[in-house]
Amino acid sequence: MRSRVSEVAPDVFQISTFVPEVGFQFSQYLVRDDEPLLYHTGPRAMFGLVHAAVAEVIDPSTLRWISFSHFEADECGALEPWLQAAPAAQAACGLIGAMVSVDDQISRKARALADGEVLVTGKCRFRWISTPHFPHGWDAGHLFEETERALLCSDLFHQMGELEANTSGDIVERYAQTLAGMQQGPFAGYIPYGKHTTAGLAKLGALEPRTLLPMHGSSFTGDGAAALRGAGEVLARLLG
Repeated sequence: MRSRVSEVAPDVFQISTFVPEVGFQFSQYLVRDDEPLLYHTGPRAMFGLVHAAVAEVIDPSTLRWISFSHFEADECGALEPWLQAAPAAQAACGLIGAMVSVDDQISRKARALADGEVLVTGKCRFRWISTPHFPHGWDAGHLFEETERALLCSDLFHQMGELEANTSGDIVERYAQTLAGMQQGPFAGYIPYGKHTTAGLAKLGALEPRTLLPMHGSSFTGDGAAALRGAGEVLARLLG
């Protein structure tokens, strides 16, 4: 396997690896700034691939921040190898994630972000949006880059297949097809549905993002608020 590197927003690079065995892509997002940030690490086994991809854009040892939505292998499985490879790097995650999982698993403590707290990396301003149990996990949250209005949205807008880096097409329909196919088998229950779902969608929609950066599938440029409303309708129809 080889990871594809694509600039999907100004100084935001998608690192995407298609895994045929599961039928979809795993993506990380590298933000080139005064203090470079990597969002998602991929599983530990992907560390070499992702490290080589990061090296196409910056010196990996200069990475400053490593962030993710929630504690899960594809979100942060390679966190400790990255902390060893980048001496100044620090994890940045939600307060709950740091408290219940992350700090116990790494060699130096994470920066624990409160809901609404801003992490400045230079020209970029990343606001932590806490969304418990959405897409899943008590510790879940999302980073929103306020300058370019880009939402790092984790498992939301999951799309199956080996897809282009960015689209302005109907990402909601792709999401609907993916979720419909996950209602049976090992992926059943992948996204819970309840009051936390609607609350999380409302918080994210109010940001009115221009770019959506999901972990699995194409990123999206366009009316992010409309796409989030569409995602809410899909979740209500399929899971509600």
